Parts: sequence; structure tokens; C-alpha cells
Amino acid sequence: MIRLLALDLDGTLMESDSVISPRVRQAIAAAQQRDVVVTLATGRMLDFTLPFARDLSITAPLICYQGGLIQAPDSETPLYMATMEPALAREVLEWQAQHGWHLILYADDKAFLHERRHPKTFYHDMLGEQLVWVDDLPPVLERHKPVKFIVFVEPHEADTVEAELQQRFGTRMEVTRSHALIVEGNPLGVSKGDALQRLADHLDIPQTQVMAIGDQDNDIPMLVWAGVGVAMSNGSPASKAVADWIAPSLTEDGAAVAIERFVLNSSPDLCEK
Repeated sequence: MIRLLALDLDGTLMESDSVISPRVRQAIAAAQQRDVVVTLATGRMLDFTLPFARDLSITAPLICYQGGLIQAPDSETPLYMATMEPALAREVLEWQAQHGWHLILYADDKAFLHERRHPKTFYHDMLGEQLVWVDDLPPVLERHKPVKFIVFVEPHEADTVEAELQQRFGTRMEVTRSHALIVEGNPLGVSKGDALQRLADHLDIPQTQVMAIGDQDNDIPMLVWAGVGVAMSNGSPASKAVADWIAPSLTEDGAAVAIERFVLNSSPDLCEK
């Protein structure tokens, strides 16, 4: 029996158009009607995530910033929040300047940018509305607590950027791929899996009764930790390799199929690769 369901947003519930299909909506609503606690687990900031939570009638604490924040939609107080050491963030910014990476710094639920390499619509679609354009990023650290950073890359550059970040900072932060165009750094120990465990403990729900659905490498920790980990068939090879079951693609309403199978109709014992 599944009692807690964690859902990634991008690539799992919706494409870049931010539209969630009727079948997926219906499956989520049916799970909620069975008293299953549903949450969103995303790398997005809280401000971006809240409209989707409200649209789906989700009231449980949300997992944002790759697990760096757990906070209920109607609460002003986080259940859990992690921040990055300012000294480490400064070192990252120095490293970024040497490499010319397109880095965005997240702090205090805002995304700080100091250069524009894409149309405005790109940044709003990818980052949300809480964008702050600044002349330079280091001064931001004097007034705000850094939460994480992302580097926008071209798909063919992603492996190189990830490897360089991992080699330089991997013992002091979590480096992960969250999108074909994004490599990011989060505080050490932060992951969707860690946050999902924290939330399950808070709700007194055992691991075996937790299900997670995702599609990218940043979803791997929660797919591994959950009693039932489901990867989308449109997901990364690494996410599919660790999953208990691979759902149909996003365009085939794969998240709904998984919910229907494991939450609404079937037992988690039926999961298979």
C-alpha cells in the first residue's frame, strides 16, 4: 500500500509548456481521494512550485531545491532548509569567472543573474518569475544566503561541466544533472532522496509505503530510497537503471500509468524493470 507519493515536475508531470494532462491530474486526484499524501519533488524554487501544488490541491510539504527545502504550501516556516556556505559559493563564482560558465545563483527564494545569453522568455520558462538581474554575483553573497547554483550548458557540454565541477567541488557539495541544459551544485548531503526520507519520517510513513516518480539523474536518490521507484521511459539512462519499474513516456501519460498501477489498482510487489 502506497501512502506517500513524490512526483518530479519537469519531464515527469509536464513538458516545457508547463501543462499537466487530464489523465495525470485525474490519477493524482484519485490517489488523494484514497488518502495518499502527494508531494512535488523538484529542483525548482518554492515560488515556482506553489502554483502547481495549488492547482493539484496538494497541501503536503513540498520538496524544492533538489531537497534543500521542505515547506508546506500554506506555511511561512520551512520544515527543513539547507544553505550553502558563502565561502564555498564565492569560490564557485571565482571558478565560474575563469571558465566563462553561464551561472545562476539561487538565494532567499530568488534567482540572481548577471548576464543574458538567451531570450527573456527562456529565463522565465526555466527559472520562474523571481528573477533578479545584477551587475555582478559576488556582492549578492553579502546580503543573501546562497541555496544552490545552476550552470546553463549546451547538451554536448554537460558532461564536461559536470565532471569539472565534480572534480573541483565534489567533496564539498552535491553536483548533479537536473536537465539536458542544466548542471547544478547543492549543499553537501542535499538530495531529493534525503528530503523524501525526512518528509516520510515527519509523516510517520515507512519507506516501504513511499513511491517516487522521476526522469533525471537528480531524481536517482529518491528513486533508490523509495519503496517503489519509477522512472519515465523518456528519462536519463541512469535514472532508468536504478528504477523498480519504467513507466511509459511523458507524452503517454506515464506518471498516470504508474499511479494507476501501483497506487490505485496494484500492489508495489508487482513492480519490475
